[in-house]
Order: sequence, then structure tokens, then C-alpha cells
Amino acid sequence: YSSDGHSYITLKRKGEPHTLGPCVDQDLCDELCLIDVMEEKLKGEVMDLQHGSLFCKTHKIVGDKDYSTTAHSKVVVVTAGARQQEGESRLNLVQRNVNIFKFIIPQIVKYSPNAILLVVSNPVDILTYVAWKLSGFPRHRVIGSGTNLDSGRFRHLMGEKLHLHPSSCHGWIIGEHGDSSVPVWSGVNVAGVSLKGLNPHMGTDADKEDWKHLHKMVVDGAYEVIKLKGYTSWAIGMSVADLVESILKNLHKVHPVSTLVQGMHGVKDEVFLSVPCVLGNSGLTDVIHMTLKPEEEKQLINSAETLWGVQKELTL
Repeated sequence: YSSDGHSYITLKRKGEPHTLGPCVDQDLCDELCLIDVMEEKLKGEVMDLQHGSLFCKTHKIVGDKDYSTTAHSKVVVVTAGARQQEGESRLNLVQRNVNIFKFIIPQIVKYSPNAILLVVSNPVDILTYVAWKLSGFPRHRVIGSGTNLDSGRFRHLMGEKLHLHPSSCHGWIIGEHGDSSVPVWSGVNVAGVSLKGLNPHMGTDADKEDWKHLHKMVVDGAYEVIKLKGYTSWAIGMSVADLVESILKNLHKVHPVSTLVQGMHGVKDEVFLSVPCVLGNSGLTDVIHMTLKPEEEKQLINSAETLWGVQKELTL
């Protein structure tokens, strides 16, 4: 909590209003501040949210284009940037969004120098690196939403396949939030029972149960939603609210989020990728070192190299 006794979540956004709903409704903060360059749309969004304040648990909702309104924020969720178009990879968004970050990150730092930055804008792994570099914040206070949603999508699909609730299906997607993400088949389990132990070919081309297709559905999921409705909103909003809750309520929950992985699992470059991390009120408190199979570690290194190939060309 900030020195004046309030917690804040500041959403930097240029997306759809549904991404805000979960944060407003889950008793996560005393004050929610929206910042946007589109003043009329911002005013409409704030009014619309305020009109529903009777039905939600956020005491105060404000909005402005002036970053001073965000002063003393505890958590700043950055979702600003160009929207991913149908058929466009997250990596293709990078240069447009880097230029936007060059403006907004210094503004955030100026007014909330002790904030925790939660980056959601795509490509999230590269932009989390960019936010870290531009902010000068320590690495534990710059976190990317990463594969928290990918893992959620995987557990949903796993539940559909096994006719179980997703909370009873355990599995991790790590690496890039994107096309080169890595499913950790060796850790997929229900009630501690390893599915790979029952099906040694799980996730391979020889797998008669075709679990590999589930990962393809995870990778293609956002593209499909964008094709059908034009943007993603509900699931990413709920995923971000999940992360914010762990931070503000100091839950010490483990989430697959994007952090600096240089030196882990054979990654040599200065890149951000998702691995299981503990989140609390100081930000990212610990990283869980997973025991990966050689092929999984190789995929993670390939994921890092993919990002580094783009990242090393950036001008910050």
C-alpha cells in the first residue's frame, strides 16, 4: 500500500472495455485510474464504469490523459499499444509498441517510482524487457503477464478432454507468450498422477491421444478469437486480475509470468520468458526452477533465441 493508505491499480489501455471488468469487480484496490490518449472514449469508459459502481467493489474510479492522476500507484498495468490484427503474429507488433512505450514508461516512473509494472501489451515478453530497460526498475518490479493465460487455456482444454474442472487439471505452458511457447508435458497431472507416466508418448507425434493438438489450440486460441470477434478481452482481463490479486493481497501464489531468464535452463541472452514465479506485494519474490526434460529445455532455448533475434535489433 502506498504512503497515503490507499492501493491503486492504474490501467494504461488502448483496448476493449471488457479487459477492465475483472479488476473492478474483485475488491482489488481502493482506486482505479484509467489513462488513455483518446479523451472522449476514455471519458465514456470511466462514466460507464462509474455508473456500475453500486454493483462492484472498487471505491473510486477515475480517468485522465494526465499521468499525474496515477501518482503513488502500487501497481500499474500496461496494456497500451497497437492492437494485434487478424493473422498478425505478436512479434510483428514490436516496433510500433516500443515507440509507444518510450513515451508512457517514463511518465509512469515519474509519478509512481515505487510501483510494480505489470506489462500485458504484445509482444509481451519483448515489451516487458523494454519496460525494464526504460524504467530502470529492479527486475522483481517489472513483470509480464506472459503465459499465465496460455496455461489457463491449456488447463481449460485439458479439462474439456478429461471431463474435469480446470482447477483439477495441472499443467504449465512456459517460454514465449506466442507461437514458440513450451508445454511441459512431464509435469501434466491430475491429483499428482502424471499423465505422461500413463502415456509415455504424450505430446509427441506417436501419441494416439493427440495431446499435441491441445497445445496447438492454445497457440491458435487468440488468433481464432481475434478472427471471430476482432479482439481478445474477457480471458486476458481475468488473467490479469488473477495476477494483480496475487500481488496486492500478497498471496505468494505461483504463476507462469515473464521475467528475466538469463542464466536459467541454458538461456544465455538477456531475454524475458515465462517460468513459474512467486508473486507478492513486493512483486516477483522467487522463481521456481522446474525440472525440464532435455527436449523441453531445448524448446525453451529456441524460444529465447526467437525473441533475442527480434530484440537485439531494437533501438531504445
